[in-house]
Amino acid sequence: MKNPVVVVGIGEMGSVFARGFLCLGHPIYPVVRGVEMVEVANRVAEPELVVIAVAEKDIQDVLQAVPESWRDRLLLLQNELLPNDWIMHDLDPTVISVWFEKKKGMDSKVIIPSPVFGKHAQQVADALNSIDIATSVLSSAEDLLFELVLKNIYILTTNISGLETGGTVGELWSEHREVATQVANEIILLQQKLTGQSLDAEQLIGAMVNAFNGDPEHGCMGRSAPARLERALMLADEHGLDLPGLKQIASKV
Repeated sequence: MKNPVVVVGIGEMGSVFARGFLCLGHPIYPVVRGVEMVEVANRVAEPELVVIAVAEKDIQDVLQAVPESWRDRLLLLQNELLPNDWIMHDLDPTVISVWFEKKKGMDSKVIIPSPVFGKHAQQVADALNSIDIATSVLSSAEDLLFELVLKNIYILTTNISGLETGGTVGELWSEHREVATQVANEIILLQQKLTGQSLDAEQLIGAMVNAFNGDPEHGCMGRSAPARLERALMLADEHGLDLPGLKQIASKV
């Protein structure tokens, strides 16, 4: 029997990864709400992988509490991730930028292949491919940074623009391109501040549009859109960055 895989957070996304690893023959040990990770670590000290599938708002608390024996075998999959999120905890995880949607009562819907990087990247790709979710294994940390920034731009641009325009990502680009472009460029400025890297705005916006084309009927505005806008403006203030387009949208919400 193959080594077990621990899944911290068995929600919609965690259940997808659990199913993929089950298809490869790995027993799954869940860490559900109300159960401490250390309790499971006492029983599963050396799992093959530990999938951290908690919500974005919980990720820092969870990473702070990861048991010592699990620290070198983590998989992170949250939106709005950047390298500093794990570097501050002295971690070197495998990271996937998730480009499939999973909602209650529906099967997974792939937008574009999900890129993954790290020492367990091929295992993650094999698990997802076993349940027909396309992936791509990246070759460098620089490629991972581009993919994480791209996902952040996609999520924040569509959610924040959607507060003003509503509709789908296809409609956003075909009917409200000026709004989308301004928001995207401001998000890129914010990502530059957060990463300390110079970013190619034209390349990133082109890749964002490619993702739009992968599922043009995808809705712009999720439930977390107002919180994403508030968080983006808070981070901009912390870094002395003026984002007038985001402020204008916030004034209307």
